[in-house]
Amino acid sequence: MADSRNLPEELRKRMAGGTVAWTGPLVLVMARTFLLLLIQGLLACVYALRHSPTPWASAARWWSVYGTLVDFGCLALLAWFKRSEGIGFRDLIGQVRLRRGRDILTGLGYYLIVFPFFLGATMLSSRMVWGSFGPHIPPGQLHDRALPVWAVIYTLSLWWMIWSPTEELTYQGYALPRLEALSGRPWLAVTIVGFWWALQHAALPFIADWHYVVWRFFAFLPGLLVMMLIYGRTRRLAPMIVAHWPMDIAAAIFTVRF
Repeated sequence: MADSRNLPEELRKRMAGGTVAWTGPLVLVMARTFLLLLIQGLLACVYALRHSPTPWASAARWWSVYGTLVDFGCLALLAWFKRSEGIGFRDLIGQVRLRRGRDILTGLGYYLIVFPFFLGATMLSSRMVWGSFGPHIPPGQLHDRALPVWAVIYTLSLWWMIWSPTEELTYQGYALPRLEALSGRPWLAVTIVGFWWALQHAALPFIADWHYVVWRFFAFLPGLLVMMLIYGRTRRLAPMIVAHWPMDIAAAIFTVRF
């Protein structure tokens, strides 16, 4: 059974009552990208005040820590905008089926479907931008990050547990179905959400190099489109969160320096 509060017909009823408007989903779909840039910028200012020779790069390595501040910001915005609809976070998440591990197994199955798209797109995007199947990124910002022990523990434990569900809530649980209902055009909703969702990853962290931005954008876009296609068919968020977790766990493990 799909999550009924996010079905197009239910959203259209609330839209007719004036409780679903363009402002909320448009703000939320862009919020994570801008919050990532803002918080990285503020942290870079702290490093600059401490006379760091590379304040922006020094701030970038903390993305798996300050990313949670972005999550809190998005959750606060979600709490604000969903209030007008008279719904709760549980309505956005929908039913969770843990009996016999149903949602866990379904989510892992989705992960096996989408992961090859992310892997293949990462290699092809790198080939397109740098002429090789591996990206040419200076270490210490996106990967090979030197962090204090407490930050490594946080990255490996709490960061991904919060980041994945908040990301799915923002883009798929909230923005995508509302933009679909408001526009009446599923392809337009997918285009808007897909663009900003892929662009978010170019800001996690942001490295001021167009090669990096283009590479990150196209490395994530195909897999995200597949994830939206799955959600559009099932309208169930819990398995999508489970499918998202292994990718963020891998990002946590393989980007820090032990």
